[in-house]
Amino acid sequence: MAGRRTAQRLGGLLAGMASGGLGEALRQASLGDLIGRDRFEVVDELVTQLAGAGGDLDGQAARDAVCDVLDELFGDADSWEELEKEATTRNDVVRLLELFLTHYIYNRVPVVAERLGTIADPEAARRADRQMRQIIEDCVAIRLPDNALSMDWSGPEGRAVVEGALELAYQALEGLA
Repeated sequence: MAGRRTAQRLGGLLAGMASGGLGEALRQASLGDLIGRDRFEVVDELVTQLAGAGGDLDGQAARDAVCDVLDELFGDADSWEELEKEATTRNDVVRLLELFLTHYIYNRVPVVAERLGTIADPEAARRADRQMRQIIEDCVAIRLPDNALSMDWSGPEGRAVVEGALELAYQALEGLA
């Protein structure tokens, strides 16, 4: 599952950033050649390394979600110095991992697009979209353990978190009218 693999890679990167900054995290991820580069080069390579090519629905959902997280992480930073400053001032790395899982599930769950596509009123569609995002975010928060940055996302524990959040989100979204 691309989402679980991406969550594991992103979790490792975020944990490295929390303990040693962006440069050290990139070195730990064997991406030290990105140090000193601008936003476009760093983000482009990180998306590919974290989420792969996005060749199917699951892979594309993971790729889109990691783009959203990197955009949130780096804000308006463009230069390497700005990227590094943004990354080292972040103390909400667990929140970024939650954001990834929320966006991944939102992008992956086909019922979201189907439900929103049936709503003719644009304001009602926006409300329903916000409600669906909130439901997914709540499901992720329930399923994300306290040790999220130190757990092995590629193992059974990581699989259980992602699949549990997906299942909980599906159940919650199925109950919407």
